[in-house]
Amino acid sequence: MAGMQEASTPLPRPLLILKTGDTYEELRSPRGDFEHWVASGLGAAMPVRVIDARVAEQALPPANQISGVVVTGSHAMVSHREAWSERAAEWLGNLVREDEVPVLGICYGHQLLAHALGGQAGDHPVSMEIGTVQVEATAAAAHDPLFAAMPARFEAHVVHRQSALCLPPGAVRLAGNGFESNQAFRVGEQAWGVQFHPEFDEDAMRGYIDRQWASLENPQALRDRVCATPEAARLLERFGNLVAERSAAATAPAAAETEGST
Repeated sequence: MAGMQEASTPLPRPLLILKTGDTYEELRSPRGDFEHWVASGLGAAMPVRVIDARVAEQALPPANQISGVVVTGSHAMVSHREAWSERAAEWLGNLVREDEVPVLGICYGHQLLAHALGGQAGDHPVSMEIGTVQVEATAAAAHDPLFAAMPARFEAHVVHRQSALCLPPGAVRLAGNGFESNQAFRVGEQAWGVQFHPEFDEDAMRGYIDRQWASLENPQALRDRVCATPEAARLLERFGNLVAERSAAATAPAAAETEGST
């Protein structure tokens, strides 16, 4: 019929990558920065938007403008409580308490999430954890929307001096190992933190070992142990799919209402 507008399906809200730091120049120049690695790992399930948390002029969006959040790693320290980091923590805490969108914090993002929700982030009591390590899932992981598909033990890339020393009240611990008991946790129904790096590949991990070479006890052994971490990497893709599924479920009623009004 002339003049009638065709009903349109609402566009999905973007998945936000909250950038909290940069990798080293020698890794960034050939392969992009943390946000590029994360976006690649998420896959093509959702449109992606990047905001740099360190830029005060960039407003952090409300929950109704995004479909989910991934908080990247950083060379900064959560316990230093820099102004930009505290701003991000306050925003993140409010977002999780609203429980409207899925959240995934990686390394620094994992620690920031713990801090934002009443846990504690600080220096690991022993030393840095770096390299490809084995991580063990807890019994609770078998019932978790993101971790249920993970094997009982899996390899993952790690590099961190600080940790989530105390998890937030009500948090569910999902994974750990002999060095770092809090390798992963969940708060509420859809906010996760992982200390390991699902976005790293072998070249990135070797690059970080090479950077720390002089300070490591046996760097060659650490370098030799680096291997592919497909199970850890798939966690990022599963998060992207989970966000897409929940976003589609949330927009379906709006789409049906639009069609019914034409």
